Parts: sequence; C-alpha cells; structure tokens
Amino acid sequence: MSDDSGDDHGDRWGDQPGAALVHVVAGALIDPAGRVLVARRPPAAHQGGLWEFPGGKLEPGEGVRQGLERELAEELGVRVLDAAPLLAVSHDYVELSVLLDVWTVTRWAGEPRGLESQPLRWLAPQEMRREEFPPADAPVIEALLGLPETRVGGG
Repeated sequence: MSDDSGDDHGDRWGDQPGAALVHVVAGALIDPAGRVLVARRPPAAHQGGLWEFPGGKLEPGEGVRQGLERELAEELGVRVLDAAPLLAVSHDYVELSVLLDVWTVTRWAGEPRGLESQPLRWLAPQEMRREEFPPADAPVIEALLGLPETRVGGG
C-alpha cells in the first residue's frame, strides 16, 4: 500500500468477470502478549460463523486508514492510536472479489467489545491455524506469524 487513499490498487483487483469488487479494511489488534483479536462472523453473513479480523467495507471516497478507524470504532468501540499497513490481499469468491487491506493496530483507546453482538477472542497467531477463517485471511495469518517479536505486542 502506498498511501491511505485506498485508490492505489487500480484495476489489479477484482478482475473476475461479473464479480463485484468489495474493498474491505481490517485491523489486527495485537495486545502486549502478542495475541490478536478476532471476531466471529454472523451466521447469516457471507462466510458466516467463521472467525475474522474486525473491520468492514470502505465507504465511497473513504481512505483506508479513515475506514479502519471508523470500522473499529463502530464494531469494537475503540479509537485507533497506532496502526501500520500489514498487507493487502485479493481473493476471488464465486459471488464476489475481495480486496482486503489489513493493518496491525498496536495501540488503541478503550476496551474492545463486540458492539454488534459478535463474539470476540484473543488468539496467538499460532492458534489461528486451528480455527476456521475465510480463505482470504490465510495470507494474513501467515503474515502475523512472520512479524518480528518487537512488532507483536510492541504497543
């Protein structure tokens, strides 16, 4: 990611004919113990019942960092204080294509809680391999496993 505009990916993503492109931003909140906060998707949602990193769709014209801050405030009731881009992942599902911008969040104000009644869990990156996540999250988990010790829980 070159900037926070959310427009730097051009037409490289979502090139599957007929598939809608959904630009999503997600935060990997990392606590001082190196655990990452995950939320369970609602049963009726796309990929329902799976664990995911909190976040959601960007609004038209919204920058990625701005969307991250909005989504984490809406879903978790936290204010982002320190965040950095981790990676951008594209994934084509049958019904849609997803561009997932994932950021590490190492400092925030407030206690994360599921404001949309979603269950939350803190997991070490190694524990994530035993849980069920959407396929688009697999590279995110690998990236979290590869973070240097100082960046994980370095808030």
